[in-house]
Order: sequence, then structure tokens, then C-alpha cells
Amino acid sequence: MQRLHYAGDTIVISDEVSTALLAFAAALAEAQTSEVVAVPVLDELGIVTKVDILLGPASQLFATPVSGLREIETDGGLVADLRRRTSLLRPHAGTEQSDPWAGVDFDL
Repeated sequence: MQRLHYAGDTIVISDEVSTALLAFAAALAEAQTSEVVAVPVLDELGIVTKVDILLGPASQLFATPVSGLREIETDGGLVADLRRRTSLLRPHAGTEQSDPWAGVDFDL
């Protein structure tokens, strides 16, 4: 389980959804576009519900591991859809080696 920090608050989501969601958010930021994604979360009462998250170039997200909570059943369809949408934004991501430091200005 992961606690996703977003817009000054947090939500609890599954590991797989967190990984796919963060990759999609990064791809959206690179493409300078935004999308709304509905994801299952575990609320304060321990009930699984869905929330809509706006992801875009200005989204500031990070995830931290959380333990002691019941697992949310991973929505394989959602994870597959997020991965598909990410690959549409990054069509060559898996085919070439990229420089992780490209575009970084070291003369701050």
C-alpha cells in the first residue's frame, strides 16, 4: 500500500496503481497536458471508494509506503489502462537508452 501525497492531502492506494499513476503523471508532465483519472482508494473508515485525480504538468505527487492497513484489491484494468496511456505519451520510452541528466542545468 502507498500513501500518495497530492494537493496538500493524502490518499491510500495499492502499490501497482501508485506505480502506474506516477509513471502516467510523469508522461503527462513531459507532454505538457493533463487528464483526470479515477482510482480506488482506502478512505479513513477503511472503505474502498473511488476518487478523481487531476494530473498535469504542475502536479506535485509523491508516494510513501504505508503498513498496517488492509490491502486494496488491485484493479488490473486500471493499471493496464494507465500503462497503455503512458506508452501512448512515450512511444519510444522502451526502445532507446535515455540520459537521465539530459536537460538538467548544473550551473544553478
